[in-house]
Amino acid sequence: MSTTAIAGPARTAEAGATPPKKRAVPYRTISWTVPVLLLLAWELASRSGLIAANVLPAPSSVGTTAWHLTETGELPHHLWESVKRAAVGLAIGATVGLVLGVLTGFSKLAEAIIDRNIQIIRAIPFLAILPLVMVWFGVGESGRYFLVALGTMFPIYLNTVLGIRQVDPKLLEMGRVVGLNRLELIRAAILPGALPSILLGLRLALTNAWLALVIAETVGAPAGIGFMATNAREFLQTDVIVLVIVLYALIGLTTDLIARALERRFLAWHPNYHGGKK
Repeated sequence: MSTTAIAGPARTAEAGATPPKKRAVPYRTISWTVPVLLLLAWELASRSGLIAANVLPAPSSVGTTAWHLTETGELPHHLWESVKRAAVGLAIGATVGLVLGVLTGFSKLAEAIIDRNIQIIRAIPFLAILPLVMVWFGVGESGRYFLVALGTMFPIYLNTVLGIRQVDPKLLEMGRVVGLNRLELIRAAILPGALPSILLGLRLALTNAWLALVIAETVGAPAGIGFMATNAREFLQTDVIVLVIVLYALIGLTTDLIARALERRFLAWHPNYHGGKK
């Protein structure tokens, strides 16, 4: 039998053989496993005495403190006050930022009037403006709402302007070809095209709302998560301080999940989101 005759069936067998499937890497499982392992290491280090309880209490101690404060109603009360302030400030700041962003994005005159002033104010640190806010509004709720609104306005404004300016010119040209007037073009092409950038601004604004609230609640606030941290610092309650930090982290994670859900809801048509899954 010739060598060619033997090699023929061998090639056919190799061609028909299916390559082994690669095992999928459980990235989601890994992303949750690492924080759990860190918590376990933290707990073990605290219980073994490597970390002093007055420096960094164990996670179980923080959990016990959270349970106790929840039973007494103190934690839900402070949490509600902070959520209320963040929501009101975000609503005001997002509305103002969106309106100013739309005006600046569509009008060169509005850009000349608004944009440079916004950039100047944006460069001022919160801690620098805080004494002036206290003079204007005192230690009441208005000053805290103002600080949160100020912090959330900038990312909404900047991303709205950027989204409007980055709409594909070919899309606008196609809209004009099919006979859309200016208002129809804005509604059907420009605003949907700017929506991904606006929603990104909302995600940043949600983060900024809590960053601003941390500063606002540490000065004269009668309640709130920031008040809890300030009060705990005075009495060296490190378990309460760590609890406040954990609460801020959980709130940040929750608000980011909400922002992603909004993206999936409103950007299901966008090809980069693959049917609503980014």
